[in-house]
Amino acid sequence: MKVRLVSTSHFSAAHRLHRDDWDEETNRRIFDKCNNPHGHGHTYGLEVTVEGEIDPETGYVMDFGILKKAVQEHVLRAVDRRHLNFDVDFLAGVNPTAENIAAGIWKRLEPHVAPARLIRVTLDETEKNRVIYEGGRP
Repeated sequence: MKVRLVSTSHFSAAHRLHRDDWDEETNRRIFDKCNNPHGHGHTYGLEVTVEGEIDPETGYVMDFGILKKAVQEHVLRAVDRRHLNFDVDFLAGVNPTAENIAAGIWKRLEPHVAPARLIRVTLDETEKNRVIYEGGRP
């Protein structure tokens, strides 16, 4: 029997949506207010879902404390109160759209949730904008 665990958290970070290979006019047209030269901030909501078999000895898929610690150490520590364009190694060279951030979080977190398996990373950029990433190629 497979069971899913969901861990929620949040972090605050700044970013600027911008492509250096595009001119300023194209960047402003495509990314609009998200292309502010000094960036802008969000308080992101993060939901991590893992899945696995229930261990008959412990009754756990994995200990929630271990899952929360993995999210804290491998994701939140890297992104909270940072500028995603400049300060986050796993987003280096990537335009930090919500889609790319979610895919980067997946790649960063996936090796650290065993014995469970990462199923979904949900990133709320605002109350109205949510990205769901379920693995595969970013």
